[in-house]
Amino acid sequence: MSNVLIETRDLVKVYPDHNRGGEIRAVDGVNFQCTTGEIFGLLGLNGAGKTTTLRMLSTALTPTSGTAVVNGFDVRNRAQDVRASIGFLSGTTGLYHRLKAREMISYFGQLHGLEGTALRARVDQILQAFGVDKFADTRCEKLSTGMKQKVNIARTVVHDPPVLILDEPTSGLDVLAATTTQDFVRSSRDQGKCVLFSTHIMSEAERLCDRIAIIHEGIIRTIGTLDELRRSSGLHYLEDIFRQIVKGVPA
Repeated sequence: MSNVLIETRDLVKVYPDHNRGGEIRAVDGVNFQCTTGEIFGLLGLNGAGKTTTLRMLSTALTPTSGTAVVNGFDVRNRAQDVRASIGFLSGTTGLYHRLKAREMISYFGQLHGLEGTALRARVDQILQAFGVDKFADTRCEKLSTGMKQKVNIARTVVHDPPVLILDEPTSGLDVLAATTTQDFVRSSRDQGKCVLFSTHIMSEAERLCDRIAIIHEGIIRTIGTLDELRRSSGLHYLEDIFRQIVKGVPA
């Protein structure tokens, strides 16, 4: 399918277990697709494998076996092309504290090949879109937690990539800031972008995601629209569906 921008193919990541010996299968044969104009939610408990999956898709980690294709590029042998195609925000994404917000976003724009008038126009657009324009000349170390996160997201998308991989992008944001971020995610989908979205906030996933996958112990346990998950589980709220799936897996 030409509109598939993310496809994982039996994706596996194994780590050595130094405490007990043997190995830990953090991701165990994950398969899913994410298409243009779609927000695909990846939900899981801490340690379920979702962040490891996202990091493999971003090429920050190399799969133990299997692979993934992002925007037509294999993460194993076309890593640079994958990186140019994505905006990746993780929980460990940081800012250079001594740079001003505008400088931070501009720097990442330059890393992605933007320059001159086009760079300045894009940075101004992003600053305004995220409500950071009033703090554009404030050093990142002096920004509030919420404003730092907004600058993080802004520098992630400054190059206008076709694929967004967002790991808990509203973490640490107040209600208004989170709403701004959610609106941006929706507008990205409406522009035809492929958005892979991880969150711990079930109500947020209900509002935003077109399809949802629940990963537990490294394995995708279910994939579907919210209506499909409701029908298959007999439950209405995503939180209840999530709890049923996670607790229903044998230890």
